[in-house]
Amino acid sequence: MRGRLAIAIGTDDRREHSSSPGPGEGELLARLQAGDEEAFACLVDRHHAAMVRIARGYVRSQAVAEEVAQEGWLGLLRGLDRFEGRSSLRTWLFRIVVNRAISTGLHERQHLPVADSELGDDGGRFSQDGWWVTPPVHWADEAVDRMVAPEVAARVRRFVAELPPAQRQVVTLRDVEGLPSADVCDILGISEGNQRVLLHRARTRIRQHLEQEAVW
Repeated sequence: MRGRLAIAIGTDDRREHSSSPGPGEGELLARLQAGDEEAFACLVDRHHAAMVRIARGYVRSQAVAEEVAQEGWLGLLRGLDRFEGRSSLRTWLFRIVVNRAISTGLHERQHLPVADSELGDDGGRFSQDGWWVTPPVHWADEAVDRMVAPEVAARVRRFVAELPPAQRQVVTLRDVEGLPSADVCDILGISEGNQRVLLHRARTRIRQHLEQEAVW
């Protein structure tokens, strides 16, 4: 499902990378630490578009998101000697971008931080221990089989862009970039329960929009 979802809503560069994965992260990290410029170029080609998408959720324009992504690459290079491998290189890079984007967004007075107040009423969806009473249905589970990719992908990207900031960040990292929940919580600095609620609400909104536009 994840691969089909990436084809439905991802960009051309993601499709190319999925078919030609290239060097592994460990190899690229070792080469980068040795000063290999080709390794850096490979990482840029692999992750830059995702970094811009993530940054765009915090800042007011595509141009500023590009600047944040560039700052993220500088942060990677400057902090490379301090990278201890406790998370994946991609997770660490995305965390740098989020931190830069938050600072930039606050400066623009556009950023709305993820907070417990955003959770609101859970509508009885969670038990006292924080797990789902009724598990969320992935908004793509029924839609992907019926998607005409070029047309529906544009709609889905528009719906994602219109989500509240916290929901947009979570669904972008989980469903567009394909990160596991633990990495998303690490990057955004939120709890697992917060992440579950935000993801469920984002998927629900997207699915409702698709239904309203008679995609089914």
